Amino acid sequence: MINSKFAFRAGMMLGAAAGALWVVAGRRWLDSEYELMDWDRVQEIAVRTCGKAPISSTWTSRRSRSEYEEMIARLEEPIAEYTETRLPDAGVSVTVMGRREWIEANVASFRYLFEPVEQMYRELGRREAVVVPGLPQLSQLAVSSQIGLLLGYLSKRVLGQYDMSVLGREPVSTGRLYFVQQNIEAIESELGLPAEEFRTWIALHEATHAHEFEVFPWLRDYQNHTLRAYLDTVLQEVRRSSGSKVPTAMVARMLDNLRSGRSLLEAVMSPQQQRFMGQMQALMCLLEGYSNHVMNAVGKTAMPSFDQIKQMVDGRAKERSQSEKLFLKLTGLSMKMEQYRLGELFVDHVVKARGIRFVNQAYDGPESLPTMDEVLHPERWILRMESAA
Repeated sequence: MINSKFAFRAGMMLGAAAGALWVVAGRRWLDSEYELMDWDRVQEIAVRTCGKAPISSTWTSRRSRSEYEEMIARLEEPIAEYTETRLPDAGVSVTVMGRREWIEANVASFRYLFEPVEQMYRELGRREAVVVPGLPQLSQLAVSSQIGLLLGYLSKRVLGQYDMSVLGREPVSTGRLYFVQQNIEAIESELGLPAEEFRTWIALHEATHAHEFEVFPWLRDYQNHTLRAYLDTVLQEVRRSSGSKVPTAMVARMLDNLRSGRSLLEAVMSPQQQRFMGQMQALMCLLEGYSNHVMNAVGKTAMPSFDQIKQMVDGRAKERSQSEKLFLKLTGLSMKMEQYRLGELFVDHVVKARGIRFVNQAYDGPESLPTMDEVLHPERWILRMESAA
């Protein structure tokens, strides 16, 4: 099962942006009459893909929301005691929703992300002639369908999500916690899980993400800056190649990267873009690994059935069909899933060697974050932090 949260969303944004800009690179096909993305189509495809699940409660009712709010409030003390950090008084807002509502919320976030790409698409469209009628519409359909399918696929699997409004227009004072009740109830029914404890299990992981971003608000700016820097490098590359009939350098690079085993979404990235992706991957590993570690440490004392729930959910995640595994590989989502495992190994190693307070130093600032190499070799990060001290 995929717990689709910050890591998946940020990774999807990076990969989807790369895919969209690959289409933009065929700028001679552009027509100023058309937009790069048809967001209505994205949402329509995602909703069609999300499927159906049994409904046994009103997701947006005050009662459902208050139950999760009480869980978050109840978990604050054990999380604060273990991590030695405390959530600011503003806290986080809680929304209980179904798959469709989750799709709508994330489509809105994607629209913010793609604003600079859309602007460049229109700019180039005014300068370049259409050489093949109908290709602008096909390009729009291809990119819109790709993102719609990804969102629809994830909407069937996401249970909870900490939403920090990546690259939103307005400054964000607090994050939002989403609970997709439709999926939560489906898993409870399928695996026969105790509802109260399973929902507490989900809330525990999301509450830890809230601690990370609300206690250390610079993380939000760092992530936004890195995402924007990544997008800027791709936009610059497309502008430099404007006027050439075929972006041969990008084609050669894509073939090179595919031969080296990278996913389709990674294959179009330049070395500089891969560097930004590496920074994001290292951050995601830390965030998800830290959250999993805290969930395991606190959950075992707060929930009698914690080990049973973890075992059953992990077992379900391994039971994927070959077609689903292929989908994950082609879209790059399998790489995001690996970040949970690598990040958890990193945090577990450092906590065992130096304690949770030492791990918390990673949140002191950008220079303290582990690199991807240090995630794979925790002792190197420990040595660097001790040398700096």
